[in-house]
Amino acid sequence: MLTFIGVLVIVAAIGGFVWNQVKKVQDVKDKQNVLYNETQKDRYYHKPVRNLPIFPLGSPLILTIAGIFIITLNGMFFWANSGTAYAVQYPWGGDKMIKTQGLKTKMWGRTIPLSFEISIQDKILPVDSNGDKGKLGNNQDGIYNREAKLWEFSDAIKAEIGTAVVVGVSTDDEELFLDMADRNRSESKLIYGRVLPNIDAAIKNTCKLMDAQEYISGKSSDFDRYFRDQLENGMYLVEEYYEEERIPEIIGDTSTIRTIKPQRSSKQKRFRIKTDEQGNIVRDNKSNTLKQYGITIYQAQVTSIDWETSFDDRLDEQKKEVAQTQLEKQQAERQFYTAKKEVAKGEAEKAKERALLEKEQIKLTIAAETEAKVAEQNVIAEKKKLEVAKLQAQSKKVSADAQYYENSKLVSAGLTPQERATLELEKATAVAREFSKMAVPQVVIMGQEGKSGGSLTNSLIQAEMAKNLINKSN
Repeated sequence: MLTFIGVLVIVAAIGGFVWNQVKKVQDVKDKQNVLYNETQKDRYYHKPVRNLPIFPLGSPLILTIAGIFIITLNGMFFWANSGTAYAVQYPWGGDKMIKTQGLKTKMWGRTIPLSFEISIQDKILPVDSNGDKGKLGNNQDGIYNREAKLWEFSDAIKAEIGTAVVVGVSTDDEELFLDMADRNRSESKLIYGRVLPNIDAAIKNTCKLMDAQEYISGKSSDFDRYFRDQLENGMYLVEEYYEEERIPEIIGDTSTIRTIKPQRSSKQKRFRIKTDEQGNIVRDNKSNTLKQYGITIYQAQVTSIDWETSFDDRLDEQKKEVAQTQLEKQQAERQFYTAKKEVAKGEAEKAKERALLEKEQIKLTIAAETEAKVAEQNVIAEKKKLEVAKLQAQSKKVSADAQYYENSKLVSAGLTPQERATLELEKATAVAREFSKMAVPQVVIMGQEGKSGGSLTNSLIQAEMAKNLINKSN
């Protein structure tokens, strides 16, 4: 803007100088015409007099000096935009970095602007019905777009790969920044000469490391990881190797998979990342990493991929096969679980019947055990009754023996039969009275096999009892 104003001022100064020259010539002519008109007062013809005005902007020299000064002001200052770092190179050889916005001095030096963050996209252009591709957006500071290229995977399948990469310049190290700016001299040269070739090399190297089938089978994240790692740290060294193909064979149910070696040997050439003895990745020392230019990778990923038509057709077939396989698997699993359900139902019914039979068996067993225990208690009760009867009989015998002994004594004493009869009646009545008061013995001494044991001892006890009774009656 200052340059434009300065040029306008200089043009105005040049115009004023020309105007003044014209005015001088016209003033000479006006003087001559005035003299001529004074001598020709009575004549018919008079020459015109043109009094031109003075140039309104003052001296052209002053305007020229002012214009040159304004132009020089443009070389002294510049406006720094936000989000942009500048490398200012002075005419006397010094340079500095400016990373803040506002009006800055450059003292007629050169400025190299570099955006803090630069977006680079490879776009897959849509194709209309006529086969015409769409258009890319315009490149501008900080944004660079280009059409996606066709790349080949390790299984010879080709695809257009759309990527989105965001890089940024490092402003923490001023010396590194100024060196990078001095080498590249512009942002566009940095992108087209450094960044884009590294992006292409990283994509090409990564495509070698996997098949297209592997990419769609879940290795897309590995693709992004390899892609970014190579941009940040340098390109991988890859080596060839041959992988023996193995055919998966499904046996049993669909969840059991076994791999078997094919009858005919078949090997496929593959690529892998080369590593050293310690397992570290070996990189290409000849490749230029973006780190050495003070460039940081903020984002690097695949945004879209367009496979060639033959592979798309193969994918459609695979999708149909997968859908059919899933349907058959579901049917097989349904039959499998139906059979299990029937087996489980049969087992449940069998268990129910077994439970009923076991319940009935338990009832019968308990009834038999109860009957046996009742019979056993009855036997014990009968034995007790028999023992009581034996004791009663023995008691009567002892009483009779005692009475007989007493009677014999009375007879020998000379009692009359009537007296003896009365006395025996009284004694029998007393014995019966006492006997009725006797409690049934609670402890019975038994011999082997239920026979009465210790009969002499029992007889003595009974005799003693009878004697006590007789003494009480007397």
